[in-house]
Amino acid sequence: MKSDRLLSILLLLQTRGRVPAHELAARLEVSVRTIYRDVEALSASGVPVYAERGRHGGIELLAGFRTDVTGLTADESRALFILAAQGAHAALGLDSALGSALRKVMAALPAPHRPAAEATSRRILVDATRWKGGPQRSVDLASLQDAVFADRRLRLRYRHSGERETRTYTVDPYGLVAKAGVWYLVADRRGLPRLFRADRVRSAAVLDDPVRRRSGVELADAWEVLRRRVEERPGGIDVTVRVRRDRLDLFLRLMAPYLSELPEDEGEDDGASAWVTARLSLGVVGEARQLLQFSDRVEILSPPEVRAEVARAAASVTDLYQRVSERSVQNPSSEGLL
Repeated sequence: MKSDRLLSILLLLQTRGRVPAHELAARLEVSVRTIYRDVEALSASGVPVYAERGRHGGIELLAGFRTDVTGLTADESRALFILAAQGAHAALGLDSALGSALRKVMAALPAPHRPAAEATSRRILVDATRWKGGPQRSVDLASLQDAVFADRRLRLRYRHSGERETRTYTVDPYGLVAKAGVWYLVADRRGLPRLFRADRVRSAAVLDDPVRRRSGVELADAWEVLRRRVEERPGGIDVTVRVRRDRLDLFLRLMAPYLSELPEDEGEDDGASAWVTARLSLGVVGEARQLLQFSDRVEILSPPEVRAEVARAAASVTDLYQRVSERSVQNPSSEGLL
């Protein structure tokens, strides 16, 4: 509705200062022409707003103008109380601040909306962590936060997955992202976007040098590039497997990153139809070894080199435990030692 859009423009200008018309149009999903008409409507209603042309122009409120807007709708009130797991706030040292803020928001809500907001906080819970995530390394976000908010460069000592030695990087941070219970630092290194898991940072030192971010790039922009790079990595090997229907749900959950299409499962587990065909896209042949966790509930149909890789892996496991079993028979005191 136009009234909601006018209020949104007013709040954006009040918090951001001068904002280009095209940016307002993109944020509110309307045309630039509509934005200028809305600005005229605000001006006609007594709001001291003006537009300035030119390369560095935009729409702005007169200096010093403020307005108090307290009329939240019922849906807006409920939305404020649907918050992510408190673990994220605790990691940032904001648990107590969150509780205090919510109490203040509740007191400021229009009286008719308070019961709905309170009910939402008691009936809706968002927990962003995975099931059975296992023990997590403690993460110290203090230095990372300091650099992010102070707009300073960071020097990291970082250990990559699969490596024993740490590496040293000087980076330009955009911000921190929490995804599925894992914290990441989004930063540029030598002008290119990089992703660093916070629990692999061995030390972080805030430098005196100001951050050197790419012009016009925000945290959300850099994160989107990196997210797509991880999720949409090109697969080099197409693999066809058949899966026992009684393990299909588990297979779909664990192999989701490699599925190239969802298998259709509309039959019953009645012998001939007990198997479902699925297709995977792997980066390298070795990734197929993950299929061993499904034992004889998954069979690789093609290509031959992937079948051979998994067969070799299965044979090596069999050989390992066969040798252990033989040693335990020859020397019972060594049973269980590798």
